[in-house]
Amino acid sequence: MSPDEHAADEPAAAAAAGATDAAAAAAGATDAAAAAAGATNPAAAAGATDAAAIEQLFPAAGPGPLDDDALLALYGREARHPSPTTADGWVRVNFVSSLDGSATAEGVSGGLGGPADLRVFDLLRRLADVVLVAAGTVRNEGYGPMRLHDADVAWRRARDLPDHPAFAIVSGSLALDAASRVFTEAPVRPVVLTHAEAPADRRAALAAVADVVDCGADAVDVAVVRRALVERGLAQIHCEGGPGLLGALVAADAVDELCLTVSPVLEGGDGPRIARGGAGQGLRSMRLAHVLRAGDMLLTRYRRP
Repeated sequence: MSPDEHAADEPAAAAAAGATDAAAAAAGATDAAAAAAGATNPAAAAGATDAAAIEQLFPAAGPGPLDDDALLALYGREARHPSPTTADGWVRVNFVSSLDGSATAEGVSGGLGGPADLRVFDLLRRLADVVLVAAGTVRNEGYGPMRLHDADVAWRRARDLPDHPAFAIVSGSLALDAASRVFTEAPVRPVVLTHAEAPADRRAALAAVADVVDCGADAVDVAVVRRALVERGLAQIHCEGGPGLLGALVAADAVDELCLTVSPVLEGGDGPRIARGGAGQGLRSMRLAHVLRAGDMLLTRYRRP
């Protein structure tokens, strides 16, 4: 069974609010509107800026709001010790959750976040070699091409990194539209990670627009996914969901870092957890690396001990 096999049957849970290009575009439109309003209403512009303000609570409280350089240092590309599942590489996972544990609000993750969450989301993509997402999340959350903002590209160029991270999509069924913008407008040729028994016709269609890589005989093995990406030189792996993929990564003990935004809302209902499925292997301890605050929202980061 692949991590995204049942993704179409449940609400998708993306890594954070604004986790797709569609959501980011919507947030960008809001920011643009606020900026335009600020030309005649300074209070409106100030309000938009304040909403994205982030301060540090732990390990040491900071003197004031953090700028992007300070945030990048907190989340940075520092040398990281190998995990038990690979001799190289680092898997960071990014999600958002309500106070009562739901990964969605009314079926989508976007209602749980806000400007500060989206700000960190964009910076995490800036730091990544590859963004890893399950196909169900790509479909349900309306992903577009993995294209960064101009400021992100400039930052990466100054550090001899490629302009954009690669986009890696996990799919056992290969139920992806080869004509979608994900592929046709991709600045970097995407990678589709599947298994040897995936449908041949879909494989052929996707092979024209992406590198299709087998990561298992009859199901996608996330440990093989990780190794395949590292072998391609994509060691900084940033996973944006969904819950099935996170569940598989947890079961394989392949999560090195979890960035979890805790939204100050109660969802109720039957919203999904951030992780689903995966064979139980007992509890895995994580170490708290930092806690940031944006209003009543907390942005936490946990690392492998």
